[in-house]
Amino acid sequence: MNRQAQAAVMFLVGAALLHAGGTDLYLRYVKAGLRPLVLAAGVVLIVSALATAWYEWRRGRTRTPSRTEDAHTDTHAHPEPRISWLLVLPLLALILVAPPALGSYSAMRTGTALQHPYGYMKLPKSDPIPLNLVDYAGRAVYDHGRSFDGRSVRITGFVALDSKGTPYLVRMALNCCAADAQPVKVALTGTIPPVLQPDSWLQVTGTYIARETHDPVNNGPIPFLKVTDAKPIPTPSDPYDETWNN
Repeated sequence: MNRQAQAAVMFLVGAALLHAGGTDLYLRYVKAGLRPLVLAAGVVLIVSALATAWYEWRRGRTRTPSRTEDAHTDTHAHPEPRISWLLVLPLLALILVAPPALGSYSAMRTGTALQHPYGYMKLPKSDPIPLNLVDYAGRAVYDHGRSFDGRSVRITGFVALDSKGTPYLVRMALNCCAADAQPVKVALTGTIPPVLQPDSWLQVTGTYIARETHDPVNNGPIPFLKVTDAKPIPTPSDPYDETWNN
């Protein structure tokens, strides 16, 4: 692939990054806090591509090959392999098709990533208490639900079922990007909808109960939530949870 073609591919990569960073598409790949870096990388690639194209254009205008060089070029020049342009196809896929977030298949084959929190923020006085799933799981396991003070909580996540049909509410937690995403799971009991579809999203209201199970994959703790109400919700724009190690 010649320099002009390389510049074109570099430009397309930069444009794809700007497109992803300018929409919620980047959330399928990295956590929300990395948006400025995604946009900056897109700008750098586009500027580099334009600079490369300009340099090659200037070099072509200023260089005057001799007859000997022309004959040598005519004898040894070969067309660029067209198959190299297949590198553009993943870029078009990135721009046109949003990949699905990791779901129940990955969650049930990976051990829970729940870790002991560094501390607990003060909860609002509302009832039910709005919490992210990881926060509920950490307080339920390591604080034994004391901070809930008997109040109900409201969490969201996607549905996963184990081999016995036990329902879990799950969020995939990440440190940096989707490649390191790991599940945090909450087992459900109580008033559970009669039909649950894996990967469907639920907003669940319930109360803490002093009951735990252990993940068969890594023996990690999984708390329970006694459900009093559950309703389906659309998939959120950011399907991952980046607060798991706070």
